[in-house]
Amino acid sequence: MMREALLLATALQFLTRLPVGTPPWKPEQLTRSMRYFPLVGALVGAISGGVLILAATLVPLQIAAGLALAGTIALTGALHEDGLADTADALGGHAPRQRALAIMRDSRIGTYGAAALILSIGLRWAALASVDAGTGALLLVAAGATGRAAIVPVSLLCGYARAAGAGDGVSPGASSAEIALASLTALAFCLIFGMAGLLAFALAAAAAWIILRLLLRRLGGYTGDGLGAIEQAAEITVLITLAGACA
Repeated sequence: MMREALLLATALQFLTRLPVGTPPWKPEQLTRSMRYFPLVGALVGAISGGVLILAATLVPLQIAAGLALAGTIALTGALHEDGLADTADALGGHAPRQRALAIMRDSRIGTYGAAALILSIGLRWAALASVDAGTGALLLVAAGATGRAAIVPVSLLCGYARAAGAGDGVSPGASSAEIALASLTALAFCLIFGMAGLLAFALAAAAAWIILRLLLRRLGGYTGDGLGAIEQAAEITVLITLAGACA
């Protein structure tokens, strides 16, 4: 139990800014903690969903949706949004591999990155604003879990694109058992919505695969920023699909 608690705390430390107070993790420990990534995503979604429900009692739903997303970004330190923006800048043009990797390390945001962030926040905002607050809170839980689950298989499917970086900690590769556990956890949250949830999960997996294929073709592997882009693609897909089914 103590070992599993430490792995959960490691996942929380890696994916959020919550003060869990764990010592610095080792690569192997982080890899094993990936089984809890969807659970952490669901927790982030639940907290943001609470913000949505509370805010909706005080302000119009459209504003409450924006506050819920602000809560998500605050909880994660915009970890995945940053990865999405850097990946869009790197892959948006026709830069060769080494130049694309250098762009990913650049803290500045270009046109492609800015457009990706606008679309990411805008699509999620619109999805949440199209359903009632209670449903939106459940959407955030399912999408948060699925987005983080989409990260888990990547380290087994392909290698890391550079010698070292933010995503190198998971490069030893998650085991098939951890991938199965993470996937089933996310699927369970999606199935709250029945068959629509199953469809959302399948479409999110397809969206994540498309981003991974782009990374493989252009970079020869994944990066930490690429993991952020994969998470965002899966999360957005779940929100859009379920909002469409519930609206």
